[in-house]
Amino acid sequence: MRVIAGSARRLRLEAPRGLDTRPTQDIIKETLFNIIQGEVPGSVFLDLCAGSGAIGIEALSRGAKRAYFVENGREACACIQKNLHTTHFEESAVILKQDVLSALRHIHEKEADLIYVDPPYESRTAHDILNALSKESFVTENTLIIVESSLDTDFSYLDQIGLTLVREKDYRANRHIFIRRRTENSPDNRKDMP
Repeated sequence: MRVIAGSARRLRLEAPRGLDTRPTQDIIKETLFNIIQGEVPGSVFLDLCAGSGAIGIEALSRGAKRAYFVENGREACACIQKNLHTTHFEESAVILKQDVLSALRHIHEKEADLIYVDPPYESRTAHDILNALSKESFVTENTLIIVESSLDTDFSYLDQIGLTLVREKDYRANRHIFIRRRTENSPDNRKDMP
């Protein structure tokens, strides 16, 4: 696993051992950042269920001004700290070692630009996180939420919680779902995505 582009390009990152985390493959990470590249520079980036921190670190490498890493696992948090040290991004990073729903109360930003959510696939965690995010003031109509999920995860509830699907990108075994807060222009704000 490595940083693909930007100031920390080619630096190797460590992943926590065991089956509790599922690092995003480099090819999928590269595709994701090709899609969102115009929104990353200068952004506030939230990496929820961060695992190794590779997604948030990629964002910092590509010019995000600050990244929050939310992770509850002890070994994973130690791994994030080590990877931030390797890439020299400690000053631009905030690690919140707690469950996501509690951590959201400790994010005091006027606006989060990009929020990446990579929860366990076979759980209600994505639903619970999206429901909580829909109530947060830092999630504005400009915020882009990206969820990594299995191909069969149901997102039909988004409308009910004030969010709308703007894009999907399927891979062989999983997908990225791109979500924004619902506005009067919804559901036609697919135009906001490259």
